[in-house]
Amino acid sequence: MELNRYIDHTLLSASATEADILQLCDEALKYNFYSVCINSSYVPIAKQALGRSNVKICTVVGFPLGGMSTEAKMFEAKKAIEQGATEIDMVMNIGRLKSKNHVAVLKDISNVKRAIGLIPLKVIIEISELSKNEIVKACEICIDARADFVKTSTGFSKSGATLTAVKIMKKSVKNLLKIKAFGDINDLETAQKYIDIGASRLGSTSSINIVSRSKKPIVTI
Repeated sequence: MELNRYIDHTLLSASATEADILQLCDEALKYNFYSVCINSSYVPIAKQALGRSNVKICTVVGFPLGGMSTEAKMFEAKKAIEQGATEIDMVMNIGRLKSKNHVAVLKDISNVKRAIGLIPLKVIIEISELSKNEIVKACEICIDARADFVKTSTGFSKSGATLTAVKIMKKSVKNLLKIKAFGDINDLETAQKYIDIGASRLGSTSSINIVSRSKKPIVTI
């Protein structure tokens, strides 16, 4: 698969304007990225800008803290899909996980997944806030909740993706879930490393810089 098709071209800044979102969509069309990843209020704008292209619309739910009610996450996800979103990235309730209330975390994710049906669900586990054992547990819960991906980070915490964390995630989910790495992926070399260790998707705000340095398709093993 070509490198550009691994990438969710991302803009989640609170100060992003409508013009910024339109530019993001134009760039995604030009470089044929897999998707744009945006805040849910901008889904209708992206839908209009992307038209019938094959660029997907990914939006975030419960972002960036994950601590809101399950009902709020479900409503936001369903509304985004009605308006044109084709993938949902939801934030896990990290406080519940660290409280070891694993049943509550499972229900939170399961209910969102049921609400959106066949739409792919990526669960952001915010690795910078978790120990190794908590990363493993978060992955196990995502498997049980029938999510489609586990995602490393929101980009709004202490750090983004790390190779060590993605290796732990891959060992935990095996081939049962896919992995999205996000945060601090700004160049071709770094992108290649994450793909080599098992990431199926990369989120980046530096997508153009990554693909402009790619001379040939990246091939997964």
